[in-house]
Amino acid sequence: VQLQASGGGLVQAGGSLRLSCEASGGAFSTYAIGWFRQAPGKEREFVGAINWSGVNTWFADSVKGRFSISRDNAENMVQLQMNNLKPEDTAVYYCAASNIASINEDDYHYWGQGTLVTVSS
Repeated sequence: VQLQASGGGLVQAGGSLRLSCEASGGAFSTYAIGWFRQAPGKEREFVGAINWSGVNTWFADSVKGRFSISRDNAENMVQLQMNNLKPEDTAVYYCAASNIASINEDDYHYWGQGTLVTVSS
């Protein structure tokens, strides 16, 4: 499966952005989708994940209550809604697909290119 992340941009602190992850070329509806991010000079970290059906989601403590994930399997799309953004959310955001819903990036075998989110203070 090929993944394409989009929707990044520049936003002021307190604002919102919605990232999209569009899939092609595979059985999208069978995969869990995870979002990860990498800030400048830091290691990539888990942001959130959604299972194949969309019933279950998981989030890092740093974004819990501010971010949400949804998916539309008919459209091969997953969206990461980010609200009340903070400067520390600035990073390149990646979506990835896995056979299992996991917070561990090693469990994800298909990755999209990143999309840059910049939050100004």
